[in-house]
Amino acid sequence: MYSTNPPRSPKEVLSTIYDLPWEDSQRLELPDECHLLQPQLLGDTFRPPNYLLEQILVARDVKLYYDPQQITWYKCPDWFAVVGVDPFYEQRDLRKSYRVWQEPVNPVVVVEILSPETEKEDLEQTLAQVNQPPTKWDVYEGILNVPYYVVFDDKRNQMRAFHLVSTCYTELELLEPRVWMNDIQLGLGLWEGVYRGVKRPWLRWYDATGKWILTHEEREKQQAQILTEQLRAFGIEPILDFPGA
Repeated sequence: MYSTNPPRSPKEVLSTIYDLPWEDSQRLELPDECHLLQPQLLGDTFRPPNYLLEQILVARDVKLYYDPQQITWYKCPDWFAVVGVDPFYEQRDLRKSYRVWQEPVNPVVVVEILSPETEKEDLEQTLAQVNQPPTKWDVYEGILNVPYYVVFDDKRNQMRAFHLVSTCYTELELLEPRVWMNDIQLGLGLWEGVYRGVKRPWLRWYDATGKWILTHEEREKQQAQILTEQLRAFGIEPILDFPGA
């Protein structure tokens, strides 16, 4: 199926993850805990200091369309981020898909979590077939030119990071499980801790000082603790009702 020329507006062709069949129709397993929670943690801590919140789009399980001549072809990254774009469609509706030919900018980083069904494609160990969609690697590297591509093996707790140099991905040699992304003034690293009640190593964003970016819950707790200390400085004992108090 081919698009019109020029392509129709995103509102006309907007679809959800459930509207079209998956490219891999044989994938029957449900996502595990890491696949469900890891994208949430990435989005919760993605705070590039050189962009306002209203200029940041984070997406998980959102269809990423990349070819205006093949409008049913898409990839569905475990997580990706776009900076310099409104996170809402027409400043009011949650985005259900992202069509790069109708947007001002491509994703700046894509993260894939390895699974048995996708591992070979995630790591460029498969070749595109004739008359079939290109592989993830071909899309991220050759079509969208995504500057940073990160693959997380949650079974071995290992991360691999690739940086686009010219037109090709180069794997970064990580002396420790951290990678700094100068374009967005953030780093991504492996953090061991508890998120949503689950203790394990997680991918998490950190700032220029090396400190982990706080989650929304951690920010609320920190603000409550600061307020408590201020009240106590004035001789007022507050009623503590925040977690961990």
